[in-house]
Amino acid sequence: MTTRNWNKTIWLLAGPIMISNVSVPLLGIVDTAVVGQIEGAHYIGAVAVGAQIFSILYWGFGFLRMGTTGFTAQSLGAKDMEQVRAWLLRAFAISVVVGIALIALQRPLFWGSIALIKPSDQVAQLTDAYYSIRIWGAPAVLMGYALLGWFIGIQNTKAVLLLQLGMNVSNIILDLVFVLGFGWGVEGVAYATVISEVGAAIFGCWLALHHAKALGGNWNLSLIAQWEHLKKLMFLNRDIFLRTLCLQTVFVIITALGARMGDTLLAVNAVLMLFQGFMAYGLDGFAHAVETLSGHAYGARDKAAFKGAVKATTIWALIFSLPFSLVYWLFGGELIDLLTKTEDIRLVAREYLPWMVILPVLSVWSFLLDGIFFGMTRGHDMRNAMLISMLVYIVATSVLIGPYGNHGLWLAFSIFMVARAITLGMRYPAIERSIDRTL
Repeated sequence: MTTRNWNKTIWLLAGPIMISNVSVPLLGIVDTAVVGQIEGAHYIGAVAVGAQIFSILYWGFGFLRMGTTGFTAQSLGAKDMEQVRAWLLRAFAISVVVGIALIALQRPLFWGSIALIKPSDQVAQLTDAYYSIRIWGAPAVLMGYALLGWFIGIQNTKAVLLLQLGMNVSNIILDLVFVLGFGWGVEGVAYATVISEVGAAIFGCWLALHHAKALGGNWNLSLIAQWEHLKKLMFLNRDIFLRTLCLQTVFVIITALGARMGDTLLAVNAVLMLFQGFMAYGLDGFAHAVETLSGHAYGARDKAAFKGAVKATTIWALIFSLPFSLVYWLFGGELIDLLTKTEDIRLVAREYLPWMVILPVLSVWSFLLDGIFFGMTRGHDMRNAMLISMLVYIVATSVLIGPYGNHGLWLAFSIFMVARAITLGMRYPAIERSIDRTL
């Protein structure tokens, strides 16, 4: 393929994903903004802590998205359409079992999360109300992960766009109705989320049935239990689970240390994390593009296609990281004002805006490398790299928070993002060489 063709391919994949991904932190921004209209930092703090708990619970099973993409893309590259369908069925089976287990264990999971984060009593009480509603959407959320992974794996990012936008736009509308219209507070945010998650899972199943017809092959239930493929899935899921657990540990530490500094800094860090999330989800469009393209190239044994995809996505991702820094530098204060009307949060958050300006350029490399490694289903490399990066972060926080306070917390997070890129980058030559070997 020519450079022009690679650019076109990247944008056909990344464009819809970027639009759909940006709607995810946009939803978080709306959640924060609607409760931010209620006077008091503890309302924003409760939504931040509640969202963090579900981030821990759900993204521990993020392998349902990431693993499904890699294996589906590889089967597509090998032109094995029945296995392409079977990867979705395997992910669905896991989603239902895990989702029901999370509902059954909801109270001990909540108590453990609160004990770990240690918010104030006022924040904890509001968080409990939020959590007790949202947990009922667990099976639908995990099925949604499987659907997103499968759609990305078959390179149908328009379906991803429809699914994500449908869920998040409906969530935003219900947020406004339930919180600002009905005055339901944090409970309204939770109800809006659950309704949208269930609706998205139903819509996603319909989309999958529709697009599977174009792929060919049949839905073969007997393939779900094939031991060879189940073993690959279990080993990858184990590694991605541990990798995600390390990543979530970092975000839990940020929330927990912010909570120990008081409700104001807890709310400030929650607002600033929305800046990081908005940027991360936007740039992840390129990571998802290289994920499916690298997996497809691996399945087809096409090293030239692999290298071309990596080169094109790297250039575009770097180019697009710069506008995020520029917008945060020029308009960060105004964005904070849109998110909360509490003056203390507005003033304190401005002190930490410089970290938001530099993080896009520091973060883009780890996002891209994540995509490559997920597409190649190199779970052990991702697990080891994230473990090392987490340990670097823990050491950095222990050294930096004492003398620098919350600035030290954000400096440690910046070091963590750099460590992620370095540890994965060191393993990149090995996975490029692996394409020449037999599957």
